[in-house]
Amino acid sequence: MKVSWTNSLKKSGAIVLLVIALNLVGHFFFTRFDLTQDKRYTLSETTLSLVKEVKEPLIIEVFLKGNFPGEFKKLQSETQQLLEEFKAYNSNITFQFINPLENESVRDTVMASFIAKGMLPVNVTINDKGKQTQEVVFPWALATYEGRTVKVPLLKNNMGASTAEKVVSSVQHLEYAFAHGIQSISKPKQKKIAVIKGNGEMHDLLMADFIKQVREDYFIGTFTLDSVAKKPSESLAYLKKYDLAVIAKPTEAFSDEEKLVLDQFILNGGKTLWLVDQVNIEMDSLYNSSGSSLAFPFDLNLNDQFFKYGLRINPTLVKDVLATPIALATGEKGSATQYTQYPWFYNPLIYPNSKHPIVSNVDGIKFQFCNGIDLLKNDIKKTVLLTSSPYSKTVGTPVEVSLDMVSERPEQAEFAGKGSIPVAVLLEGNFRSMYENRVLPFEEKTFQKLGKANKMIVISDGDVIRNQIDKDYQPLELGFDKWTNKVYGNKEFLLNCVNYLLDDSGLINIRSKTVEIPLLDKEKVYANYTASQVLTIGLPLLLLAVFGLVFTILRKRKYAK
Repeated sequence: MKVSWTNSLKKSGAIVLLVIALNLVGHFFFTRFDLTQDKRYTLSETTLSLVKEVKEPLIIEVFLKGNFPGEFKKLQSETQQLLEEFKAYNSNITFQFINPLENESVRDTVMASFIAKGMLPVNVTINDKGKQTQEVVFPWALATYEGRTVKVPLLKNNMGASTAEKVVSSVQHLEYAFAHGIQSISKPKQKKIAVIKGNGEMHDLLMADFIKQVREDYFIGTFTLDSVAKKPSESLAYLKKYDLAVIAKPTEAFSDEEKLVLDQFILNGGKTLWLVDQVNIEMDSLYNSSGSSLAFPFDLNLNDQFFKYGLRINPTLVKDVLATPIALATGEKGSATQYTQYPWFYNPLIYPNSKHPIVSNVDGIKFQFCNGIDLLKNDIKKTVLLTSSPYSKTVGTPVEVSLDMVSERPEQAEFAGKGSIPVAVLLEGNFRSMYENRVLPFEEKTFQKLGKANKMIVISDGDVIRNQIDKDYQPLELGFDKWTNKVYGNKEFLLNCVNYLLDDSGLINIRSKTVEIPLLDKEKVYANYTASQVLTIGLPLLLLAVFGLVFTILRKRKYAK
């Protein structure tokens, strides 16, 4: 007995010492193991760096709590898992899940306050064995740090996707959404964006939502090229203080002096986002007595500049069977005008098929009267970000455009071998000046022939950045079409363009992360509802009862003697 007691004491002491040793090792050497196949819980280096740099309390409120379908419960659990990873690496980060509509007495007030902040709810249908109920869900989170608060969208509202598909897309987007939010409130603004004016560019009201969103992360201001005519060198020096220039739908030709200023801005490392139309045609011009208008080429005097950089925007219109609809008045019923939606083949709906982080996991993007782009051979790396569908072609200009086109039923043979036309291209490399071996339009002592490593994005449609206006002349969200109540991916695409051009931390690369989310087939569950219950609930209870019965019988036999 004494020997047995001594051995037991030694084993217990060894276990205690082992536990203490493991705790000491765990205190000095922290690691976590991700056993999932897609490594969904392994934070990227960029996210990990942002999380570890949080020095003050960061409070995250997640409004995903309540009675909602299984898909949203999956989004809730994945959000919780991600935030637990954040908290494990930095105890300054805390989070809580809140049901904002728990108190029915203030339900309407709470909903109004959320909507006023731009946190729009989602109506979901809960199916329970054929019985349907409607619930309101706010798929948002608020992150607060040092008195600053930022909204974090948790649900990607992909057009035409089922709830399950939206959740899968949203889970893939979670790490980027929270990392971007943490970066926005924990790091001060540094980069500066210039919105170029002076050549008939788009009015600020028509791109107000883009400007408003970009202002959250960057300094943004207007730079007018009118000053170039009198003080070209001073204008160039001032423009060089910016990191990115946005040229949105110019309608007047650029002078040689203005082109040299932009050229040298690029060669000195300035990033550029070009949104250029080569054809003059607007939807508003079609709403006349004839329902038609003439589309004719623009002469912006930019062809030689783009040619030097390695591309050409053609004065053509892309006609695509995969197109966004327009709403036309079709008659009167009582006192209200009736509107009917028709496909408009000059408004291509572009679904990204590239894996590049700029367009990865982005919904369909609405274009309007866009032009085809040709890629030219030079030393610049070119990545086609967006192309039209295989069932598309280019139409030469000048050409008459008529609303009668809504009655067309094009044949597939009409587009054979003509589709997949580039409409957005990323260029990266060391750009050469278009004024190399040419007489300069003005004397510039700092003129460079070959620039440093740089990048630019060229989009052959200025209307991609346009937001619509409501009846009170207030800008609507970029990508929202008030006539069809559809939301397109324009906003996300353009913000990704800006982030990629200016992002030095690699945050945009998180977007390419792929997560596989297994979801239950509801139809199979309903068809085998009883069998599923027996298998998942009844069988474990039966096995437990059998084990208990066998254990009791064996115990009685052992101690009955």
